[in-house]
Order: sequence, then C-alpha cells, then structure tokens
Amino acid sequence: MTQQEVRWAADQVLALAPDAASRKAGSRLGTAAPWSRTGSSGDGTVWGLCQGSGSSPYRTVVDLAGAGGPASRCSCPSRKFPCKHALGLLLLWAGSDGAVVRGEVPDWAEQWIEGRRQRARDKGTAGGTTGGAPTPAPADPEAARRRAERRAERITSGATELEQRLADLLRGGLAAAERTGYGLWEETAARMVDAQAPGLAARVRELGALPSSGPGWPSRMLEECALLHLLDQGWLRRARLPEALAATVGSRVGLPGSADAGPAVRDRWLVLARYDTSDGRLTTRRIWLYGTDSGRTALLLSYGAAGRAPELTFPVGLAFEAEVCAYPGAGQLRVALGEQFTPPAPTPLRPKASTTAQAAALYGEALRADPWLESFPVALGPVVPTPFEESWQLADADGGTALPLTPAAGARADLWRLVALSGGAPVTVFGECGPGGFTPLAAWSQDEGEVVPLC
Repeated sequence: MTQQEVRWAADQVLALAPDAASRKAGSRLGTAAPWSRTGSSGDGTVWGLCQGSGSSPYRTVVDLAGAGGPASRCSCPSRKFPCKHALGLLLLWAGSDGAVVRGEVPDWAEQWIEGRRQRARDKGTAGGTTGGAPTPAPADPEAARRRAERRAERITSGATELEQRLADLLRGGLAAAERTGYGLWEETAARMVDAQAPGLAARVRELGALPSSGPGWPSRMLEECALLHLLDQGWLRRARLPEALAATVGSRVGLPGSADAGPAVRDRWLVLARYDTSDGRLTTRRIWLYGTDSGRTALLLSYGAAGRAPELTFPVGLAFEAEVCAYPGAGQLRVALGEQFTPPAPTPLRPKASTTAQAAALYGEALRADPWLESFPVALGPVVPTPFEESWQLADADGGTALPLTPAAGARADLWRLVALSGGAPVTVFGECGPGGFTPLAAWSQDEGEVVPLC
C-alpha cells in the first residue's frame, strides 16, 4: 500500500477535532508555512515541527495505526486531544501537494510511538487474551465469585422492591404519577444505585420524566412500566432463561460484561458513524463499524469523564483491519477492539442496503432477542429524503413505503447535509431504526461515493 492510498480527506481529519474552535485553529495550521522537518513513515506515523510564538517549535507526532484509533502527542501546552497542531499536521499530510513525504522517523517521535504500542501489547497480554480482547485474570477467583454473588443478591433485592413500586403505581392509577412528581422516582433510582443495578436506575429516571413529556404521556409510561416489569422478571427468573438471554438481562440491569463470547473476528472494518452522548456525569461515544468481508455490523463503546471526550476515535468513512471480540448476550452488537493491523484508509466498499419495510422487519427480529433494544443499525437505500408533516421521512425510491425521522433527528440543524447530498435523487443512509422512527447517522450517493457524516 502506498502512502497516497492511505491519505485521508480533510473532512475526515477535521472530524477528529474535539470542538469547533480546534477545527478552526487546526485548519489555519494546515499549510506548509509554519511546518518544518515533516515526514511520514508510510505505516501510520506522521511527524513535524510547528513554529509557534516561542523560540522553539512544537514537536508533533500522530500515530494512525496504534490500538484504539488515532492518537497524537505535541509539546505544546494545550490540553485538547488532538490539539490544533496535530490537526494541522494531518491536514498538511492529507493534501496532495507533497508537503509531507516519506522518511525515517526521528528519535523523539519513535520513542513515543514505540512506548504507546508497547503499552498496548502489555495490556493485551496481561492476564491472557480471549479472542484478541484483553481479559485481566482476577487475583482471587473465589473472592471474585463471592463478590458476584453478593452483588446478585443486592440486585435481586432492588428488583423485588421495584416490582412493588410498579404494582403500587398501577394500583393507584397513572394519574397519581403526575401528582407525586419526580422526587419519588429519583428516590427509587437512588435505591437501585444502592442495589448496584445502574441499568434499572437509568430506566427508573426515564420513567419519572414521562409525566412532564407532553401529550400522550400515560401511554408512554405504561409501555415503559411494562418493559421495566419484564426486565425485573427476567432478572428474578434468570435461572430459567437461555444463557444468551440471561446475559442480555444482566447487561440491561447493569452488570459489567467482558468481550469473551466466541473467537475474535478479523475483518476490514468500515467506520460508518461516530457520535457522543452525555448525561452530565459521563460521555459515551458510539462508533458503528461494518465488516466489509463478514457483512457484520458492530458497535464500539468508549467513555470519558464529564467534560472530557473519550479517547477512542476513528474517522467516519475510513476502514482499518483489526480483530474484534463480541460481548455476550442475545442480539448484542457490542464488541471490544483487539489487535489493529492497519491504519484507517479509504475503501470503496459499503454495506448492503435494505428497503424501509425490510429495515422495520429487521428491527422487529432484533426485538425478539432483546426486548429492551431502543434502536437497531441498518442501511436504507435507495431512499429519498422528503418532507413529512412538520418533519422529514426517508421514502423508498420506487414509491413503496417510508420511515419517518425521529422528532429529534427531524429538527437537527445539520439535516441539510442529507438533503443537499440527495438533491431529490436517491441516496443510501445508515442510521438507527427505533420505535420513534429513523435517526440518520451517515449517507452516501448511489455510486458508492464518500461517506458523509450526519451527526
């Protein structure tokens, strides 16, 4: 593979920026003027010296091929990752004017690269590996078993208490929920946290917010009560469930899992979408991958403390060869990233698209394996974005059926990207299909053009 073949587009570089200010500052540094002694190794390492306001230039190095996605180091004092100098260096490298040519990695850059990759190797071998995913071995398996039993007992106690609260709610009528306010549910959620069942706590908080969610809230609350009751009963009767479904119940309740469900899958993974959500305490990053050989869709999750973006990042539209290992559970798509063999690079391959009717059927099948599934990834195409009532929908190009966008997606300011890409012509759209409609995350033209992020 030549250096030119693995270079990125400018949009893919800027997608790594932690905020709009970094994108703007990085764009200004994407020219040759402030840079000297730049180079690329051809295997995912880019380096250079950037002249700043001080007498000494900043040393900047980017590792595109290391485990966990692209990473960078710069001698500047910025606390943003990547900093504006790393973004500028990558923009310079991504250009086609030959400003960054292949060369020998300088010592200062090689030391950091080797240290980073050695730490990744050490992490992968500590405690052994299962299918390419690190699995630290407990120091005392018997103590770990006892801790797991104690936690299960506490969750059982919490689930039993929650069942009583749900019974009291339905016995008194849903109207009582509007009068009691949010305080009762926040108290119940705190009890679930004490019971070490964060999954139950999150659902209880959602339940408490429904009475103030607008017209039709009693129906939505009854649906959520039913799902919460089903999850409670699944936990209380987990010994009678099939192993995969029992694992799904455990993950929904909030038990931690490890990626050890079967052997690792090595593939060339296309990054279809990446977006962050935050609850004020934790930032969760979701990265959707598509295996171009296996045809498998997989989800990478990473987390960052409040105010800090998760470290795991891959540019949308690029593909890299790596091993992943699945988490246990029926219908679960989450995987852990194992060994990465190539840096992210362009690929013409795209996932097979479904009609809107097929997408709805796929979501229904997924619900049979995981009744608490809120959305399911699918590529729609060929479809045309069209106005629908006060929002938008994706209609089959042949005039068949259509899927409405979720209210949040239909009101997004960046929806214009999808409309502009289409221009009234059919496109393929990747996103998440759920009970409230479809959330578009990325799109491309019918000639398998560049993947355009929509989030």
